[in-house]
Amino acid sequence: MSHRFSLRVYYEDTDLAGIVYYANYLKFIERARSEWVRGLGIDQVALKQGAGAVFVVRRLEADYLSPARFDDQLLVETDCEATTPARIILMQRVLRDDALLFTARVILVMLDAAGRPLRLPAAIRQWSNAASAE
Repeated sequence: MSHRFSLRVYYEDTDLAGIVYYANYLKFIERARSEWVRGLGIDQVALKQGAGAVFVVRRLEADYLSPARFDDQLLVETDCEATTPARIILMQRVLRDDALLFTARVILVMLDAAGRPLRLPAAIRQWSNAASAE
């Protein structure tokens, strides 16, 4: 089961040609990932304050398939492909109605306050594994 996040394209999201500027897709999928994490019951502010741990993007592979335009209603779907002790691998898609506009495979890791890698806490691995099983 995919996590779904809906958004509308605003004028500020577009370029001179009237289409969504390519970097804004990264903002769209970031918002969707934040809502996915929140939906898992993970409080990222508390995680940072308590354990000094933050999620960061380790790797991202993106494909721009078709443009979105001003005032389009978009849907971002997020699926957890896999988790390891140190990584969460997500597949994200941006759609307008049934048209696939953008895809990204995103690898998330955790870092401590000094920027050193951390193993994912067991509870986070369980939550993300449960999300990938749905």
